[in-house]
Amino acid sequence: MNSSSMRLFSSELTCPATESVQYANMNFLLSRPSLRVSCFIKKGGDAGVSNRNGRNAHSVVSCQLIHSHKEESYERKRSLQVPLQKEDFVRTLLIDNYDSYTYNIYQELSVINGVPPVVIQNDDLTWEELCHYLYEENSFDNIVISPGPGSPARPEDIGICLQVLLKCWDIPILGVCLGHQALGYVHGAQIVHASEPIHGRLSEVEHNGSQLFFDIPSGYGFKVVRYHSLVIDSESLPQELIPIAWTSSTSTLPFIGSKDFGKSNIHEAHTDPGIFVDPFLPKVGYGSSNHFDYGNTRSTRVLMGIRHSTRPHYGVQFHPESVATFYGSQIFKNFRDITDDYWLRLRSSFKEKRAYSDVVKRNRLYREVCRSVSAENDAVDQLKKIAHAERHLEYNKTEMKHLEMFNMVNTHHATTGYKCLKLKWRKFGGLADQVGGAESIFCGLFGHEAENTFWLDSSSTEKGRARFSFMGGKGRSLWKQLTFRLSHQSDGSSKGGGYLSMEDSQGSAETTFLEEGFLDFLNKELLSYRYDKNEYEGLPFDFHGGYVGYIGYDLKVECGVKSNRHKSKAPDACFFFADNLVVIDHKNDDVYILAIHEESSSVTQWLDDTEEKLLSLDGSGKMALGKQNSHSLTLYSSKAGFAAEKSREQYIEDVNKCLNYIKDGESYELCLTTQMKKPIKELNSLGLYLHLRERNPAPYAAWLNFSKEDLCICCSSPERFLQLDGKNTLEAKPIKGTVARGATKEEDEQLKLKLQFSEKEQAENLMIVDLLRNDLGRVCDPGSVHVPRLMEVESYATVHTMVSTIRGKKRSDVSAVDCVKAAFPGGSMTGAPKMRSMELLDSIENSSRGVYSGCIGFFSYNQTFDLNIVIRTVIIHESEASIGAGGAIVALSNPEDEYEEMVLKTKAPSRAVMYFD
Repeated sequence: MNSSSMRLFSSELTCPATESVQYANMNFLLSRPSLRVSCFIKKGGDAGVSNRNGRNAHSVVSCQLIHSHKEESYERKRSLQVPLQKEDFVRTLLIDNYDSYTYNIYQELSVINGVPPVVIQNDDLTWEELCHYLYEENSFDNIVISPGPGSPARPEDIGICLQVLLKCWDIPILGVCLGHQALGYVHGAQIVHASEPIHGRLSEVEHNGSQLFFDIPSGYGFKVVRYHSLVIDSESLPQELIPIAWTSSTSTLPFIGSKDFGKSNIHEAHTDPGIFVDPFLPKVGYGSSNHFDYGNTRSTRVLMGIRHSTRPHYGVQFHPESVATFYGSQIFKNFRDITDDYWLRLRSSFKEKRAYSDVVKRNRLYREVCRSVSAENDAVDQLKKIAHAERHLEYNKTEMKHLEMFNMVNTHHATTGYKCLKLKWRKFGGLADQVGGAESIFCGLFGHEAENTFWLDSSSTEKGRARFSFMGGKGRSLWKQLTFRLSHQSDGSSKGGGYLSMEDSQGSAETTFLEEGFLDFLNKELLSYRYDKNEYEGLPFDFHGGYVGYIGYDLKVECGVKSNRHKSKAPDACFFFADNLVVIDHKNDDVYILAIHEESSSVTQWLDDTEEKLLSLDGSGKMALGKQNSHSLTLYSSKAGFAAEKSREQYIEDVNKCLNYIKDGESYELCLTTQMKKPIKELNSLGLYLHLRERNPAPYAAWLNFSKEDLCICCSSPERFLQLDGKNTLEAKPIKGTVARGATKEEDEQLKLKLQFSEKEQAENLMIVDLLRNDLGRVCDPGSVHVPRLMEVESYATVHTMVSTIRGKKRSDVSAVDCVKAAFPGGSMTGAPKMRSMELLDSIENSSRGVYSGCIGFFSYNQTFDLNIVIRTVIIHESEASIGAGGAIVALSNPEDEYEEMVLKTKAPSRAVMYFD
């Protein structure tokens, strides 16, 4: 690094200056009822009103007020203690603006800082409460403010963040996206609509060599992902905010766009990592009042980064945490270094210093508290624990909890009693092909009655997409059916809790009200089982018995959503407890039969009977059933076929509503759906499913028959929602991006390439990948979440789809159900940010999605699970067949094209129904 660069970096770390600073939006802050003006205005001082640069009048904090704030900080409230040397970790407070990418930042910081950050949402604490932990307990070294929906000008969107940016002038702060805009807004900059919304798209960024961009090239080679519709108006920047980064041009770049894609060229764009000087650098003044002069570039460049001239505050408009951003981790490393350097430079200005031994003890304590993680629901309780521990320099591993604030995980897994389960199983090598395959086995063992049966069907096994199929029927003493319906208030909203009906194998049923909801009940049930791992050694699959069924979309109210606007006609969750199981290994053609039982019972008879039936199959059952169903089926329905819930014009209007929300920054992506319905009087649903799986085979297909509920689900889903295997690896495989197959081989290949290199489809997929990384990051070990496959195209009978794979290592202190709660509903069916997007979709869509958009699969008693996304599915319930379909609406969406894509997705399941008409 040359001397000029060193001087440039050092100038960013000067102590806060004492000259007058104006806050154009302070009138908004002063109006907040929760803000005590006495916290930052000296007694006898006053806030005047002026008109600056011809803009609207605004409140001004005078030099006298700034001085008094500093004096009060040290005399009354702030007793900052600065370490005597660089720490081996940094303590970060991460403020979440209800975004769906916050935990990607969490994962990055956990590794870079050496300990996980503390995460609070922007309305968890009042300023007074937060100030206590920042200044009296000295619990944090820096603050990161997350992205989020909406605008910093709206209190409900930004929460406490503006007060933090205004008052924490002496703590390093990094704002990302919305946090970046908030930094500009609180100092008087205007927030305006961008020339176009940019979501999930890449741009090259140039910078001025700021320390935040140390060891990062400027321009070529520095590609970043942007998710924003609003920007800071560079014309309105006050003198204390200095531009440090901007887009190279107005154009964006596709993530996959050339033959060089996939090469490890991310660090090849520069030769001298110490010098990155922009051509405009001589115009930059790094004093307290000078700032970058854009000149004629303002109309063609978008502001991508700012810093405060006298405070250690930085902002970036882009998303460094995105999987597709180049050098994103380096930015967080640089912010850590900025934090270290800032505190080291200030240490000599404090009269009271800690003894070095106290520093060592305090740091060791913080590290131990962070690494003894167990997620809690209450952010305030978490902060109290760390503060109490630090004050007394004591550590009790049995009492300390994790500092993470993910409030959906509840690891207080109390159970009323334990159930000891035993497992017996048999293997029949190579039998599947000999007896006619999976269809023949299911029809031969269960198809004669088909009631209360399930079939998790990997009907498409090519390219390693799926390997095992699981099937079963009504079992023995442990078998039961759970049916759950959310309670609904008179206004139609649901706030959790509901009625659970439980029926055993003898037909006895009881109904109870679950105040904490279904997922809490399921969690306790699964945690109550005890088993001997040695009993299933040698089994190549994870499902050894347990719950099989579905979770409906409306159970989102148990996963963080405040309420449901619509009510589902079908149960919100239905599961069998399967104590008997038949498994097919499609890779080796092996068949397994399993039976679980309690200590006192025997399962030998069922195993013997099932073995006899299996060995007697000759493969003819499949053909006989198929022929019988296709000719003798009786189906009475309307001749008009399926009736769409919304007309073409109405659906296009809904797409335009979504585009307006995206333009206003309310969402990055909205997964809009609708329903098609058809009245049915009589239908052989198993015949329908067999036809569907033949015409549209899928790796995560399923058949579920809940006869008591008059409910049958025929699912041909190609998408995995979430899987937890026996090695505690979590995997999600979201699908975003779909195109129809071509009529010829040449046309088919052209359509496939068009999908792969479409910037719009890439943006859809990337947004959901980052969302799923976030969801896994809530419950996975820090640094373990990764993307082994990004934007691969998979081909099915009627469509090509773009698929990505995200994996992470589950934390030891969370359960299987905790993982599902962290990610449900699947992000590919909601959009991002997830919570705000679901609220908007509820206001646009006319009815409950019901089973559609939920998930189907199993929860094994050994704390593993595998769940799909309910798409490409026919739901038959109470004399009606329904099909849900939709698509992801992004800024690049064309309303007419979105309608055609929605129709395309209904073709396979609707044709299967109409085939019998």
